[in-house]
Amino acid sequence: MNTALLVWGFLFSAIGLGFFMYGKRQNALVPLCCGLGLMIFPYFVSNVIWMVVIGLVLSALPWFVRI
Repeated sequence: MNTALLVWGFLFSAIGLGFFMYGKRQNALVPLCCGLGLMIFPYFVSNVIWMVVIGLVLSALPWFVRI
């Protein structure tokens, strides 16, 4: 494990916590699910490039998908 994985994992988990709290309070399904995904996926991804790509996609998804 290297430092980049820890830093990116912490950053995306913090963003995910914000999305999760927003989705729960506003009863919005997309931010809630993206927040859960952002908090959970760093445990399963061991490549820095894939972590950044998946994290950016999950972070941008609530702005493009409105349900």
